[in-house]
Amino acid sequence: MSADELLPPLPSDAFERVLCVVAHPDDVEYGTSSAVARWTSEGIDVAYLLLTRGEAGMDALSPRETAVLRQREQIAASEIVGVSDVQFLDYPDGVLEYSLAMRRDISMAIRRFRPDAVLVGSWEVEFVAGLNQADHRVAGLAALDALRDAGNRWVFPELLSEGLEPCSPRWLLVSGDSAPTHGVDVTGEPLEKGIASLEAHGQYLAGIEGHPPPRPMITGITAMQGRQLGVAHAVLFRAFDFHAPPPIAREAMRLAGETQPGE
Repeated sequence: MSADELLPPLPSDAFERVLCVVAHPDDVEYGTSSAVARWTSEGIDVAYLLLTRGEAGMDALSPRETAVLRQREQIAASEIVGVSDVQFLDYPDGVLEYSLAMRRDISMAIRRFRPDAVLVGSWEVEFVAGLNQADHRVAGLAALDALRDAGNRWVFPELLSEGLEPCSPRWLLVSGDSAPTHGVDVTGEPLEKGIASLEAHGQYLAGIEGHPPPRPMITGITAMQGRQLGVAHAVLFRAFDFHAPPPIAREAMRLAGETQPGE
């Protein structure tokens, strides 16, 4: 790719606190955790909110046993990339349904953690890895809506009685989006930590027939994405800046400036 075609890196001073909202244990570890490792190494505070405990993910174990195992593996994976704040909600794995209750719970987490950026997975039916899983779509869309809810004191006003004042994060970062706008260079130690974080889900991955080893898979994904950033290894996101005017407004103003009255 030419220099003009490369994606820009996220601004180094864009945020100080990031909340990652996903459906399952291991969702962050398929590449995104390498970016998390980069951020935490730079002093950025990152927290995870998981809507389920992944209890429907292992055919050989009961849901109760699986939930305990996957929660333990997720906490270990998070620690590898510098994340100690990991919250699990109790929505049912495999059958997530978009709801006001889910939006409220995510909004509550946003108001408590008060991040500058909320990171979610794609809510599209088709994303960079193919056809998206149902829980992923629900989690991404609910988190998008909850981000706006968190900044509106008249949505879920009962949160005010819990001392949770409105919070309006500036950034929404979407992983797995087919039209990324920015990237994070994860070459070196962040990549190694990201690989190790997926390897921490060892018992879960061992139950998935044909699952590729974490190292070649994550190395390959980040190498492909690195080409779009002009580095060896990168993680890409679609970034929405809620402090900037919408693209349609910027384009309308540009056209208005080029058009003189009476033309």
